Amino acid sequence: MSRPAIMINERDAERLDRLLEQPDYASLPVADALNDELDRAQMCAPEAMPNNVVTMNSTVKFRELKSGEVRVRTLVYPAQMTDSATQLSVLAPVGAALLGLRVGDSIHWQLPGGTTTDLEVLELLYQPEAAGDFRL
Repeated sequence: MSRPAIMINERDAERLDRLLEQPDYASLPVADALNDELDRAQMCAPEAMPNNVVTMNSTVKFRELKSGEVRVRTLVYPAQMTDSATQLSVLAPVGAALLGLRVGDSIHWQLPGGTTTDLEVLELLYQPEAAGDFRL
């Protein structure tokens, strides 16, 4: 399974770049992978973001393909993280993997400790850009 093309909101990319420059976050194992994703992403103005792309603050329904487990989480910045049952930090490996994917995309992703996961985006239940909220 190759990595699908991804699209990232320009404002999200700027915020993530600033976040990854902070020493507390730059040293995390996922930081390099997230930087790589930002480097390969197609950038898009928030107003032009297709409504089927996982962006920051999107609520996404996804499946872990090996186990078949389906989860629904809102992708948030680490400082917004308050409930792991409903939220997923973009600096968590699965959060970084989901950012920029479209509904129907699957991705093979490296996890800490040398394990991997395969994820599929099933549905976007909420996307700020589709809702007209371009500043989240």
